[in-house]
Amino acid sequence: MEQHLKQFIQEIEANPTVDLVLYPEGYCQYTHLNEVKELAKTFQTAVVMGYRNELNVDRALIIDKRGETLLDRAKTPETMPLFMPSTVIDDGHRYGYVLCREIFMGLEGLKSEESIQLIFNPIGVGMFSEEQYSDWSGEAKKIALQQRSIILGTSHADGSYRNCGFSIPMAYCFDETGEAILLSKNDTRTRIVDTVTKTVSILVPQI
Repeated sequence: MEQHLKQFIQEIEANPTVDLVLYPEGYCQYTHLNEVKELAKTFQTAVVMGYRNELNVDRALIIDKRGETLLDRAKTPETMPLFMPSTVIDDGHRYGYVLCREIFMGLEGLKSEESIQLIFNPIGVGMFSEEQYSDWSGEAKKIALQQRSIILGTSHADGSYRNCGFSIPMAYCFDETGEAILLSKNDTRTRIVDTVTKTVSILVPQI
């Protein structure tokens, strides 16, 4: 978790052919939203992430490649159904969105929607146990199968849930059949997922 956009700026500038970038929950501060929009427009790259507003409350965010906001809504409280909208249309493609622990609301919250091509799950801190890691990835697989959709998620590389002192960074991608294209833990390297060929390449950090 960083106070500015250093990693985001480096990666969007270094990978201009990428169509969309996915960053974790709470990565962006509300004071940086205009900069994110300008970068999306400049590099013709859609951006999916979470940001914190002026009250430090997490919100869902999707910005299209023209720098326009497609989705900006509050995070769903644990005791309520998934907040809507949780899907948007972008150039004919429908995206689904579940913010962090909303993954456990996705089976009910997304099932009545029309066909969804991609579902995103920006996650806050890493998993606090191996069991949570299995539960989280297992829930994502269920949603992919239910929706016949590709689902992608990524967490922060640092931080522990409620400061428990234990954190497993994770990233995942399941295809429409529930097969894992990517399922990583404790590996914080940036990856490019090709959703057509269903292949993954790893970006080696510049030294």
